[in-house]
Amino acid sequence: MAPHDFWQEIHPPGTFASDGEFTSFYVAALEDGRQLRLPIRVLADGDHALASLIVNQASFAVLDALAECLAEKIRSMRIDVVAGLPTLGLTLAAAVAQKLGHDRYVPLGTSRKFWYRDELSVALSSITTPTQQKRLYIDPRMLPLLQGRRVALIDDVISSGASIVAGLHLLTACGIEPVVIGAAMLQSERWRESLAAAGPQWIARTVSVFATPILQRNAAGRWQAPPA
Repeated sequence: MAPHDFWQEIHPPGTFASDGEFTSFYVAALEDGRQLRLPIRVLADGDHALASLIVNQASFAVLDALAECLAEKIRSMRIDVVAGLPTLGLTLAAAVAQKLGHDRYVPLGTSRKFWYRDELSVALSSITTPTQQKRLYIDPRMLPLLQGRRVALIDDVISSGASIVAGLHLLTACGIEPVVIGAAMLQSERWRESLAAAGPQWIARTVSVFATPILQRNAAGRWQAPPA
């Protein structure tokens, strides 16, 4: 596959073998069996890799399917407002809010506008931009939309958990406790430790469309999921 071909199509169940070995792509399965091919990103040690999802590069059809699946998972929670994490989570959060029938959503941001307040921000790190020192902000004008409401905090991928935890810390500082954390993909299990440290309730409140493991290189040079 060419790099720009990934994330462009949801395939019917059984189109690709979803267990065993993988070479250039990993096959992620939605709960109804439909499949999405994800590129394999090799980690620094050369022997492990992750499946990658960049939702703002996905086709509209894929984004629509992921948003619909996530919205259905949280619909019964009677969410009043969706808050999105930058940058890629904003794309998914907006789509999920639309699927829930909302008129708008609340984007958190890393770009400080002159009317923002420093006390309404927290430090933010990301596994994809580890050397950048950033802060996560909430627009003070948006606070009334969240306070006293049933909030869903949405990101595209939860990997190390750093971004989600920053979002939780920011909302908590504003007196807001999300009802649910949502993502298109849970990437490996590394996020569990970070969320558990943030509060014992958060793992149980986290939902996703699908999950992908850390992959291991086998003796044949192909990639496979570790034994269950």
